[in-house]
This record gives sequence, C-alpha cells and structure tokens, in this order.
Amino acid sequence: MDEDKYLEMLKRAKQLLPKGEETKRFEIPRVVIQNQGRQTFVKNFNEIAKALRREPQHFAKYLFKELAVPGSLGQELSLQGKFSMDFITRKIDSYAKEFVFCEECGKPDTSLIKVDRFYTMKCEACGAKKPVRSIK
Repeated sequence: MDEDKYLEMLKRAKQLLPKGEETKRFEIPRVVIQNQGRQTFVKNFNEIAKALRREPQHFAKYLFKELAVPGSLGQELSLQGKFSMDFITRKIDSYAKEFVFCEECGKPDTSLIKVDRFYTMKCEACGAKKPVRSIK
C-alpha cells in the first residue's frame, strides 16, 4: 500500500469518528475545609489523596512543608493555622503538577517509586521516568 493511499484512508477514518465532547477523566475533588480558631481541617483529605493516587502521608508531608506549619493526619488533615480554600487548592494543584502529572505526556497515570531515600515518578502511560525531590 503506498503512502498516499494510507494517508487518505487515515483521513477518512478520522472523519468517520463520532464527534463528542472531550471529557476530563481525571479530576481532583474540590477541597472541603473547616476553620476552627487557629486551625484548619481539610475534611476530604483522604478522598483527594486517593484521587491523586498518592500515599496520604507523602501528600500531608508536602502540605506541612509548603505551608510551613505543623499538623496531623487522621480521618482528616489538621493544619495549625488559618488558611482559605483557594490557598489550599493552589497548594494541592502544585503538588499534582510536581508529583502526579507526567512531564512528557501530561497524563496523571503515574506512580511514585521509592528506592532508598530517593523517589522516582514513573508514567504508566508513556513509560517516562523522572526523579522527584524528597520531602523532608
């Protein structure tokens, strides 16, 4: 089969594909917080960690360090300090950008692999590997 015929068939096949809205298959749940005094509670923290496919401990450690506050992790995340929902959402988005989305293909289908003290992010979609910083 010559190249011109192949390209023509490919073009025709693309035209025959159903036209539909592209839907986002990956969505980070909207953060639900509750401020009590000088504490902020992220009520749906475990649900967000599950959607990101990351260990809640790693995710919490990142937020503690980025916000420069102590906290604790139980059924919900407790932060020492008063934070707005928008501020927490921005920090969650920056975590996803650094530790979830593949730099090569942009897909969220990644996993964190820890070898000794070092983390590597491996993309299950394209196979790319990238070292990521450790959170201390």
